[in-house]
Amino acid sequence: MSTRTRLLIVAISAVVAVGGCQQSQRSAPPGVVIREQTVTIDELASRLGLRVVERDDAFIILKNAANTVLIFTHDSGRLFVNGRPIGSVGAVKKVGSTIYVPDNLVAAIQPRLLAGSERAPVVTRPRPRTSAALVVVDAGHGGKDPGTMVGGTYEKNIDLQVARKVASLLSQQGINVVLTRDADEFIELEERADIANRRDADLFVSIHADSAPDRSISGYTLYVAGDASREAYQAAQAVSAAMSRTGSHTRGIREADYKVLVQTRCPAVLIELGYLSNFTDARHLQDNAFQNRLAQAIASGILDYLQ
Repeated sequence: MSTRTRLLIVAISAVVAVGGCQQSQRSAPPGVVIREQTVTIDELASRLGLRVVERDDAFIILKNAANTVLIFTHDSGRLFVNGRPIGSVGAVKKVGSTIYVPDNLVAAIQPRLLAGSERAPVVTRPRPRTSAALVVVDAGHGGKDPGTMVGGTYEKNIDLQVARKVASLLSQQGINVVLTRDADEFIELEERADIANRRDADLFVSIHADSAPDRSISGYTLYVAGDASREAYQAAQAVSAAMSRTGSHTRGIREADYKVLVQTRCPAVLIELGYLSNFTDARHLQDNAFQNRLAQAIASGILDYLQ
């Protein structure tokens, strides 16, 4: 066999091999493709020398002897290292029970971890979580500010009715409660936050009802500030979990820089009870029995947080 013939055979064999490899790749069974720039939560923990100690629908906690990392896995979730806010987690992918997060979180978290011999800083609270805690309950709007108006229903009235019920239930459990308003009066947003600040409150909870052009939108929503503390998120999570037992649809925990959230020095949460623009929500929100269920759920969530 000539040298030219041997070279031709080798070249043809190489083409067949390459073609076979490509064909094999094309015929591979379809599946979920996760970008290389992501890691699973377990892999993230391993690379950081941490372990997963708690998983929830909304957050994950990683720990070792010296560090605690809190990762919120909802849209626009935030990241905390030893109680300090670091920034946004970024895009989170959930495939079955596996959660994928951006692998750049390793670089974001690693420099902020303490060595094993160091002690994590204590995250101070205004006062211990005890039955002597003080909670400020803020009924939204009031007076010349009616809030959302649908038909003959004013949001300000529903806000006050539910706020009073929450305050009464908390008081019965030995919690010190301050209402920012207990009548149909107008109070500036800055003053509402200042009430909590002057009294060194443990928690500020603002109660509202929502509205939307799309009347099909329904459900309750909880808000915390964009730079909210870990404790604010924990309070929102506790209240949201309790409210889910009322049968209402949840729209999740979101971030918004409302004045009453950003100007309070204590953990602060704003609750949108439902949508007055939605027929079913509006009917429920005006019903005294349903208001009682909402108030009981909110109070239970607050108590769970204060435990």
